[in-house]
Amino acid sequence: MCNTTNIITVDGPSGAGKGTLTQLLAEYFDWNILDSGALYRILGVASQLEGIDLTVDELSNESGEKITLTARSLDVDFKVNQQSKQVEPFLNGENLAKSIRTDDAGQAASKVAAIPAVRDALLARQKDFAIAPGLIADGRDMGTVVFKHAVIKIFLTASAECRAKRRYEQLIKQGVGANMRALLLSIQARDKRDQMRPVAPLVPAADAFIVDSSELNIEQVFEQVLEYIREKAPNFTSK
Repeated sequence: MCNTTNIITVDGPSGAGKGTLTQLLAEYFDWNILDSGALYRILGVASQLEGIDLTVDELSNESGEKITLTARSLDVDFKVNQQSKQVEPFLNGENLAKSIRTDDAGQAASKVAAIPAVRDALLARQKDFAIAPGLIADGRDMGTVVFKHAVIKIFLTASAECRAKRRYEQLIKQGVGANMRALLLSIQARDKRDQMRPVAPLVPAADAFIVDSSELNIEQVFEQVLEYIREKAPNFTSK
């Protein structure tokens, strides 16, 4: 594992722009990427394929145990698509880039992530991504739990209304029907569940640099974060 000074964590709620910021930073520094949210989305999809119902309000102990066993055996890899330059997740060699980016997959991810044993099962696997020359880790508890000794911790947020609007516009652009009110309610429900869960709740690390992207484009966010990194960790150099 590389030294913790070579890790940048990017935490925050869904729709704030963490994924795009992470990819921009990874390209700038030429470092590795961990999309921890994808791990939970993959686990959610894999669990559903095994017949586990993640739409219920409360998961049974039996379902929790099955999901934990699935988490321990996940064969996951991340590869960069050379055409789109996007990081794509693979489960048992199958590309899940599209199937895990649905709202249903996001809700499933939030459900499985609330199980303490699941988080324990995936913790070691996430740490294994920290290899030289460095890592940009995208998630919800990268700076508070997984890489809590990282020198650079970013917390990227935005209002629920702004994130719902972005998701709505994205779906419409893709030709997918969407309801703005339903999207907002879904985002608010997930925020509450992520913030209130007893294990690794969604909160900024005490030493995180907080950026609100509600009124910023991704280029402005990137520049703010780069300026902070240059001041805080001048030894971090671009490729």
